[in-house]
Amino acid sequence: QETAAWWLDWANHCTYEGEWREQVRRSLITLKALTYAPTGGIVAAPTTSLPETLGGVRNWDYRFCWLRDATFTLYSLMIAGYKEEACSWRDWLLRAVAGDPEKLQTMYGPGGERRLTEIQLPWLPGYEGSSPVRIGNAAVSQFQLDVYGEVMDTLHQARRVGVGIDADDSSWALQRRLLEFLETGWKVPDEGIWEVRGPRQHFIHSKVMAWVAADRMVKGVESFALSGDVDRWKRLRDEIHTEVCEKGYDPAQQTFTQYYGSKEVDASLLMIPLVGFLPPEDGRVRGTVEAIERELCEDGFVRRYQTETSRGVDGLPPGEGAFLACTFWLADNYWLLGRHQEARQLFERLLALCNDVGLLSEEYDPHAKRLLGNFPQAFSHVSLVNTAYNLSVDIGPASHRKSA
Repeated sequence: QETAAWWLDWANHCTYEGEWREQVRRSLITLKALTYAPTGGIVAAPTTSLPETLGGVRNWDYRFCWLRDATFTLYSLMIAGYKEEACSWRDWLLRAVAGDPEKLQTMYGPGGERRLTEIQLPWLPGYEGSSPVRIGNAAVSQFQLDVYGEVMDTLHQARRVGVGIDADDSSWALQRRLLEFLETGWKVPDEGIWEVRGPRQHFIHSKVMAWVAADRMVKGVESFALSGDVDRWKRLRDEIHTEVCEKGYDPAQQTFTQYYGSKEVDASLLMIPLVGFLPPEDGRVRGTVEAIERELCEDGFVRRYQTETSRGVDGLPPGEGAFLACTFWLADNYWLLGRHQEARQLFERLLALCNDVGLLSEEYDPHAKRLLGNFPQAFSHVSLVNTAYNLSVDIGPASHRKSA
């Protein structure tokens, strides 16, 4: 009874009063339950090796905290009235990333653990025969450029909403060190947001997030009177923006591509208007959204990229479900583009995928009509909360974030 009363009291602090209140509240409860109380770290999922395609090898350990989840998570907690949890998440982030910028990891253990060695367990058959079963995650040692942008954006947005900023704002010194590394680091190919097991590429999403890092540093000086060489950072921001628009956009196909020289599209390109790299009404954004609709949507749900033609990129056999977070991003894009009815319809379809207790996994199989991947998935529930706000209020997370 005490436990039930505590959770009911916590859930009732939710400030969202829109038409999807129960689904939003259920998602926030899930995020709270995925939080390691001593540190504030939020794990991506409490499971390992639940497959992204039944019988396949895309079976990963998600019992860790990913840096790229930071900004989305901060928004979902803060806008719903959970400032204490948002502060704890930000504090966990600062402790985890302190140190050498070149040694920034993509993920950490909930207590800040750095050694997450991936091991296969061949004596276990796997979920419905999906093997190998893994513990640990080799992506911990990858270079993923976009996480630098996510960390910078999280700390910038924290200032904007007044989350856990101390008197001298010591996080600014960390940000300056991170950007100093990025001044040359942004030019290097990486494994990207999807943590590919193939060769490194100049992924467009990664470059866009490097632009975000420089942009938020400029805004830190302009909006909060923090110290720094703002002219130098503006030049860096402009240099990245120019290169991405020149090398990452295919005028013949009227779309941005997965990486420099590629002809494929990638669902992570939906972040371009959401972070303010280009306005949603820009023709290049519209063309990219239309290309993703043509090439990555199946029954209305969005796949991350074409695994059938990208084995040279991700280094894995083809086949996986639609990625739920990316589908929420498409709904956000629809809303920013003024396609409000389509945004609502897509969001309602996503809500219909929740199981009997309101939980979502990472992916969905439109053919088998079942959830796939580790479960429940924080990224899916964070995206649900943010999209609900985007569709319910005048200035939701997408509008707020892109305005920086």
